[in-house]
Amino acid sequence: MTREKRLLVDVRPLRVGAFRRLWAAGIVTALGAQLTAVVVPLQIYEFSGSSACVGLAGLVGLAPMAAAALWGGALADVRDRRRLLLTTTVGIGVTSSLLWAQAWANLRSVGVLLVLVGVQQALFGANSTVSRAVTPRLVPPELVPAANALQSVVLLSAGIAGPLVAAGLLPVAGSGTLYLADALAVCATVWAVWRLPALPPLGGRERGQGPLPRRIMDGVRFVTRRQLLLAVYLSDFAALSLGLPTALFPQLAAETFRPSDIGVLYAAVSAGGVLAGLFSGAFTRVRRHGVAVAVSVGVWGLALAGFGLARSLVTAVAWLLLAGGALLALGVFRKTVLQTAVPDGMRGRLQGIDTVVAVGGPRLGDLLHGTVEAALGVTWTVTGGGVLTVGAALALLLLFPVLRHHRAPSGREQETLGA
Repeated sequence: MTREKRLLVDVRPLRVGAFRRLWAAGIVTALGAQLTAVVVPLQIYEFSGSSACVGLAGLVGLAPMAAAALWGGALADVRDRRRLLLTTTVGIGVTSSLLWAQAWANLRSVGVLLVLVGVQQALFGANSTVSRAVTPRLVPPELVPAANALQSVVLLSAGIAGPLVAAGLLPVAGSGTLYLADALAVCATVWAVWRLPALPPLGGRERGQGPLPRRIMDGVRFVTRRQLLLAVYLSDFAALSLGLPTALFPQLAAETFRPSDIGVLYAAVSAGGVLAGLFSGAFTRVRRHGVAVAVSVGVWGLALAGFGLARSLVTAVAWLLLAGGALLALGVFRKTVLQTAVPDGMRGRLQGIDTVVAVGGPRLGDLLHGTVEAALGVTWTVTGGGVLTVGAALALLLLFPVLRHHRAPSGREQETLGA
């Protein structure tokens, strides 16, 4: 393989038929999901005339998503993951159909929308948890980082393209049509999941199964007793809570740049992730996954510290592109460690905990940045958060030697973990 090809996105996982179908279907489904993500807040604001109600929709979905992620992760360790994935995917499609029905019936009810959002977010939490536990069962261990990179590129690309498509179609087609398009797009993933082989727990049902809360707590204890996993969770939490300044983007656009630039700021991080994904071959073959996690957090913090000091939009976007690339790399290696460094019977629960961290970190980050900005100002808050993130990455490397020494398990080692 030439050096140039090794730098481009590693497409070897697409040679695996089951993964290829799931990934290709995910492109369609992720784009459809973004249509609903745009239309729901617009409808809520149209019905209520209140931005507070729009914010409430985010809070309404948070608790069900977190609870369902833990529940789905626990079930994924003792049930056939294909069936769980199929059930939750169909559920998401049915909920999108109900969103279409309320738009068609012109109910104009914020309450109905909030209930449907809560149900859909719960299904999404369980679905994403089970899906990540499925990936290492579909591709060889050495291809798991590349598979995670491919999936991340799909989600980030949909996050950019989806709102643009929704903005173009909404005035012409209306909200109901966009909901219906989302429901139809889910059918692609239903087909791909239907084609998957059965994915029962390796070695039969887990011996330690019992009440659901006890299984979840078993997963929490498993994390706290293993320094590598704890360090990875702390790394991700530090990056998302200390270094994610999206709550301050509106203020930065109004005071430092131009109000119309806010869309560019939001899109730049995702665009950086997509660019990094296109050249992910440069890092997905790295075997020192623990160091890669820490380095990604450090680069993310450094980029955001630079962004806080930027006074031109071009410079700010350049820093955000670098930050987005680091965030994609962090996600790839974090998921890979949680998928390959644990027994198959624990993967579901660990992915459930990971979903909670990934959802809770940014929410706490919004609160921290908003509170600190009132005391220190926007520049010190953004740059200081970036510097603290770099410090957290260095501290984790020093405090957790296993993070420095961990390497990707070989195929034989992976078979031992899965047994």
